[in-house]
Amino acid sequence: MVPTRWVKFIFAIFLLPACAILTQTFFTAFARAAVTQRLWAGEEFWFFSLGAVLWLIAFFGLPRPMLVYVFGHELTHALWVLLMGGRVSRFRVGREGGHVVTNRNNFWIALAPYFFPLYSILAIAAFGVLSLFLNMQPYGQLLYAAIGATWAFHFTFTCWMIPKNQTDLSDHGTFFSLVVIYLMNLLLLSVLLVLASPQITFAAFVADLLTNISNFTQRIVDLGERISRGAHHL
Repeated sequence: MVPTRWVKFIFAIFLLPACAILTQTFFTAFARAAVTQRLWAGEEFWFFSLGAVLWLIAFFGLPRPMLVYVFGHELTHALWVLLMGGRVSRFRVGREGGHVVTNRNNFWIALAPYFFPLYSILAIAAFGVLSLFLNMQPYGQLLYAAIGATWAFHFTFTCWMIPKNQTDLSDHGTFFSLVVIYLMNLLLLSVLLVLASPQITFAAFVADLLTNISNFTQRIVDLGERISRGAHHL
C-alpha cells in the first residue's frame, strides 16, 4: 500500500503547472485591467483597497483579535463538515485556540479556513439579505470596503498562522496543503477580480486561461520532442 501522504505529495507536484498557469492568467488580466482599462479608477478598486489598508494598519498596529480569528477558523471547519455530510458534536473556541469534534475529516475540511474567507462571505450574504428589504445600492461602496477589510483579515491571519506548525497542514502533508491553499486562494482572487472590474468578464478570463493552457501544453510537447530526438541521436 502506498501511503496517502505520498500520493498527495505527487498530486501536489502535478498541481504546480495549474498554479503557474492560473497565476499567469490572473496577473495578465490584472495588468490589462489596471493599465488599459483603468481598473484603478473604479470605486470598486478604491473602496476594496481602502478596506484592506485599514485592516493592515489595525493588524500591525493594534492588538490582534485572536478570539475573532479562532471563532471564524473553527466555524469554517464546522461549516465544511456539514457541507461534506458530517456532524459536529463539539465546538470550542478560546483566545489560545479551539477545536471541533466531528465524525468526518478530509483535507477540504482541514484546509478550508486557509482558503475560505468566512467573514467576506458573511459580509456579502448580509448585504444580499438586506437588499431584499432595503435599497442597498447607495451603500455599495461599504460592501467593497467590507470585502477588502475582511479579505485582508483572512489573508494576513492565514500568512501569520501557516508558519506556526499547524496540524491542519501537517496532517495532510505540508507541501500538498500549501499548494491547495495557494491554488484555492488564487481562484478566489480571480473571481474577485472579475467581479470588481466591469471590463473583465468570466468568458474573457476563461479564454485567457485556455490560451495559457494550450501554450503550456505545446511547450511540454516541444520539450518532449527535443528530448526524444536527443535520445535517438545517442
